[in-house]
Amino acid sequence: MEPIRVTVWGENRHEQREEHVRRIYPEGMHAAVAAGIREHLDCVVRTATLDEPEHGLTEDVLAATDVLTWWGHAAHGEVADEVAERVRRHVLSGMGLIVLHSGHLSKVFTGLMGTTCTLRWRNAHDRELIWTVDPAHPITAGVPQPVVIDEDEMYGEFFDVPPPDELVLISSFSGGEVFRSGCTWRRGHGRVFYFRPGDQDYPTYHHPDVRRIIANGVRWARPVRPERTLPALRRHETGEF
Repeated sequence: MEPIRVTVWGENRHEQREEHVRRIYPEGMHAAVAAGIREHLDCVVRTATLDEPEHGLTEDVLAATDVLTWWGHAAHGEVADEVAERVRRHVLSGMGLIVLHSGHLSKVFTGLMGTTCTLRWRNAHDRELIWTVDPAHPITAGVPQPVVIDEDEMYGEFFDVPPPDELVLISSFSGGEVFRSGCTWRRGHGRVFYFRPGDQDYPTYHHPDVRRIIANGVRWARPVRPERTLPALRRHETGEF
């Protein structure tokens, strides 16, 4: 089997503007996510960021991408509509998509979900416990029960997304909140995995179990069809009844 071709997309704004984030991720959050994927998979990984031409997501780049990971936060509105639509079209045609943390409000994710994708949140150094609720799912392979993240931003319900096709992980926080932190959907021929952890103020993407879950998600989201094509909407003339 050919290596998985992964594009790791990161907004890369906090790292440029905030010294404490740069200390945690000196090469950028996208570089940390890419390194974690390389640790676990036979893959070819490239990175792309917001300020590159076409945000680094040209037609050629997406055509050569099996799975795209997406992290954004402060500049969702700066993502060009045509690029967001290009990504959506590739997902419907078979490309896998991993949406991380605050990417829940990205144009890409909200466009695919068709809902506001809003949630409750609190950035107060909460401890997070990530619980596996589907131990047979490939995304949870090799993942301890629970995954302990000492500090991260809290996300809480209600999470305004369509009911997941599969609920894989849930999180509980030191304030008592719970959250559906690992959800999958199928959109057209593509697979989508949303994974909650990863606020820029914390070293979450250096966490070995977070890295493993993301890599497992990439493996799961890999296209299964030999060619990338949009789903066909079939209509048949029925004549008169």
